[in-house]
Amino acid sequence: MQTTLKDDVPLVGIGLHSGRPARVTLRPAAADSGVRFRRVDLSGCDTMIPARYDLVSDTTLNTRLTNAAGVSVSTIEHLMAAIAGTGLHNVLVDIDGPEIPIMDGSARRFVRGILSAGLRRLDAPISAWAVMKTVTLEEGDVTASLSPFSGLTIDFTIDFPDAAIGRQTASMNLSNGTFIRELADCRTFCRRAEVDYMQSRGLALGGTLENAVVIDGDQVLNPEGFRRRDECVRHKMLDALGDLALAGAPVLGAYRGVRAGHGPTNRLLRKAFATPGAMARVTVDAKIAGGMPGFQLVAADLAAVG
Repeated sequence: MQTTLKDDVPLVGIGLHSGRPARVTLRPAAADSGVRFRRVDLSGCDTMIPARYDLVSDTTLNTRLTNAAGVSVSTIEHLMAAIAGTGLHNVLVDIDGPEIPIMDGSARRFVRGILSAGLRRLDAPISAWAVMKTVTLEEGDVTASLSPFSGLTIDFTIDFPDAAIGRQTASMNLSNGTFIRELADCRTFCRRAEVDYMQSRGLALGGTLENAVVIDGDQVLNPEGFRRRDECVRHKMLDALGDLALAGAPVLGAYRGVRAGHGPTNRLLRKAFATPGAMARVTVDAKIAGGMPGFQLVAADLAAVG
């Protein structure tokens, strides 16, 4: 059955690009309402922004949604990954500005808040998007694809010239609590030269070693180093889950990304939904539900949140 929160989840942090304080509250929502953002700092216009792939207006360094009234919210990908990874289907996200807080650069604090509040089952079946045939996006050396699968798997490859990152590949079936155990704590990363460039252009003003892993050649500038040996590719998988969650319902399929990011994943979704017969809306039965993210979490999964 569909889920929502048992209680509100208030969270406070800093916007990665604005550098300004940001307050967000996750609230329970009715069945079939999905994920919606609401800009509580605005009035006199439509402040509701559904979390949908076709409302993505920018994918430069983050994912931004914009509604028909021009109201937007950005840096949504980590929160969307936490929502999808915990099996939360319906939630209203109140935000007092244009950017979701970056927290520690991962999805861990969002997951912790969701699990602390708890999930409530609703009297409505889960509806999902099943990938019926393979759809591939190729852009130079970047590839992203979706293929049929009964649950959700993500396979990702990155390749950076920096020795501290290099070439990394990982593949995971995201059933049950896999996202929480294996991906939720993996932080966003960037190269030192990119940080200097972004901040010179008024971006990443809230970025620090407290909310991002910074790489300089063969060095990790964060004193604690990586949380996981392959944290970089795992974070790319986290991002992919968050961007796939903009399908508007859980995706049943196998995602593969090679050097992909927010833009290619969004364009892949647009291509998949525009391809006749590629995506089908299905009602999830108990067998399918057992292989989806967030199903029947156990104590060990919750402990992984920290």
